[in-house]
Amino acid sequence: MMQITVNGSVITEPEIARETQYHPAGSLEEARQSAARALVIRELLIQQAGRLGVSSEGDGRDESRITAVIEREINVPQADEATCRRYYEAQIRRFHSPDLIEARHILFPARQEDAAAVTNARAKAINAIELLQRRPDRFSKLAREFSACPSAKQGGNLGQLSRGSTVPELETFLFQLEEDQLCPVPVPSRYGFHVLRVDRRIDGKQLPFEAVQQKIRDYLEEYVWRQAVRQYIQLLVGTADITGVELRGSSSPLIQ
Repeated sequence: MMQITVNGSVITEPEIARETQYHPAGSLEEARQSAARALVIRELLIQQAGRLGVSSEGDGRDESRITAVIEREINVPQADEATCRRYYEAQIRRFHSPDLIEARHILFPARQEDAAAVTNARAKAINAIELLQRRPDRFSKLAREFSACPSAKQGGNLGQLSRGSTVPELETFLFQLEEDQLCPVPVPSRYGFHVLRVDRRIDGKQLPFEAVQQKIRDYLEEYVWRQAVRQYIQLLVGTADITGVELRGSSSPLIQ
């Protein structure tokens, strides 16, 4: 059983038990430790509210007092245009619209553990590719007739795709294909073998600073605010008498 005190104020076992549900972890003990640290930080902020004379503004809630303490004690300067522009130039590759493709596929299904089905599906995919190399106009017809994917009803049309929107096995090939190009080999995945074709490519473009300036400003101010809160809580921890738990600022959900 944990016995935790913060400047003489006791955090009880039932309080820790109630808080634990909000701290998922690999084990119950890890969750309890995380809950205990969060409660210690909460108590430190409530005690600081008392020292500063911060009231609960009539609602009787400690949370409002905690918020008021942080708003009063943490002053974060706004990121000006020059700061935002320096960040943009240093991280310019991050500000790029995604590459997009419009693609089709035909899926010949096979469970990976069924060797005969895998061989059969691969052979069907090869035959389909050989036919499509001669008659590319038949892709939609073959997809409707043979594909085991719901997209078969749309002639195998997968719609517009960006990186991360389909399984990695397909993505590796799809984004290497040129516009109007049929993949020359069947592509295996956990579902079977795919015949792939890219109908259209839309290459991403560099976003101008003006289009992302507000996003950069919000990110920088949020980052600085979190760092300031982290340092403020570390200061409270450093001047407090805490027993029963090891407190590290980086472990607190309030300041991660």
